[in-house]
Amino acid sequence: MRPTTTATELASEIRARRTSPVEAAQYYLDRIDRLDGPVNAIVWRDDERTLQEARAAERLLMTGGDLPPFLGVPIPVKELTNAAGQPNTLGSLGTSTEPRTHDDLVIAALRRAGGVLMGRSNTPEMGPMSVSDNRRFGRTANPWHLGRTAGGSSGGAAAAVAAGLAPAAQASDGGGSIRMPSSCCGTVGLKPSRGRVPAFVAAWDHGVVDGMITRSVLDAAALLDVISTPDPLSWYNAPALQRPLAEEVGRDPGRLRVGLLLEAPNGVPVDAESIAAAQRLAEELEHLGHHVFPAKLDGYSPVALREYLDVIVNAWVLATPYVDETLAEPYLQYRRDRGRQRSAGDYAVADARLQYETRAVNAQWGRDWDVLLTPTMATVAPPIGTVLEEANATPDGPRVTENQMIAFTAFANIAGLPAISLPVHRTGDGVPVGAQLIGGPFDEATLVRLASQVEPAFAWTEALPPGFD
Repeated sequence: MRPTTTATELASEIRARRTSPVEAAQYYLDRIDRLDGPVNAIVWRDDERTLQEARAAERLLMTGGDLPPFLGVPIPVKELTNAAGQPNTLGSLGTSTEPRTHDDLVIAALRRAGGVLMGRSNTPEMGPMSVSDNRRFGRTANPWHLGRTAGGSSGGAAAAVAAGLAPAAQASDGGGSIRMPSSCCGTVGLKPSRGRVPAFVAAWDHGVVDGMITRSVLDAAALLDVISTPDPLSWYNAPALQRPLAEEVGRDPGRLRVGLLLEAPNGVPVDAESIAAAQRLAEELEHLGHHVFPAKLDGYSPVALREYLDVIVNAWVLATPYVDETLAEPYLQYRRDRGRQRSAGDYAVADARLQYETRAVNAQWGRDWDVLLTPTMATVAPPIGTVLEEANATPDGPRVTENQMIAFTAFANIAGLPAISLPVHRTGDGVPVGAQLIGGPFDEATLVRLASQVEPAFAWTEALPPGFD
């Protein structure tokens, strides 16, 4: 085994009985012991239970027959996601530490696929933050540069995969929370379409989606296949794909029209390194024969964006459970207070406006371009600690750095569009910088074809931060 082994490679090795599930689990647990200290990606562990699950996978392997696709592959759970037998503090000092009694649907799907749950990865308190810092577990650092953030809210997940502490990690995305940490840490971050991955509750006006952070495009596709089984009990499901996404890897995407958007939809300044990442990917796409051209996004109105953050997200922050609300971060207490000041009518107006405006936003795919290419973030990974400090110091202020981080990602959540961050660039001091491809409604297939087409040119699957070999 190698720290850069992908989830699909490890699953193949286990199925061929060249590696046992117990050996795989112990390998990553040992790496976490040895290397995670300064990173702080994995914030809760039950090694004995992990090894019990690995031994159960090993017994199943010995029986032969029709085995699940990711049998024995260790996967950390994000500290916002319920897994039976594990606590879920939501990264907060003010919540219960009692073990949860049920699996969220994404975890149940990973179990059915044979995954071995391996610890819990760090996240911001309650999730609405672009870095993975909290007062219960501390800050998650970027393995490529420990003085910079790993991003959020799935920062622990991305840091674990980047550092070779796990082959893949469960994640979720409500405004860029899979793609931002993937940009910071140099991982592949695929945000599924709205309704693609079943959930008990579709939070943030159905903008939050479960997903995975991976090292390769094949992993992203194959793992999305196993967590996106249609759920007849949900309010709705995304339209069925033509074929499994894993079969889209390597499939010719044809000559696509790729709109290149370099100006942030929310008007914040865009860092030169972020622009360089998008331009590098644009050059490779042109080399492959695609038509890349400057694009202008007709996005959401300022009032719709303001209502989404100040009405809808704050309402969901208010709805999150606390045992002791006084222990919440100051910026979260502010957001909860703002939520109390709004009415149900305010929520209904905001919701209706977003639904109406989404039609015009999404109509641009297929009409003006096939795929939109942007920087993943308008900034490189910020210095660790600064974003949370900024939020707590001025919770009602502009929060410039965080707005730069979500500038190109959040509108895809509101619109329900699939998007993927690819690690195509590095700064002079080695910090990864991602570029983002945004697909049309429910069109993960085109993103997977395109991302797998460019993957060989950047060789990101073998990249490993110095000191993590």
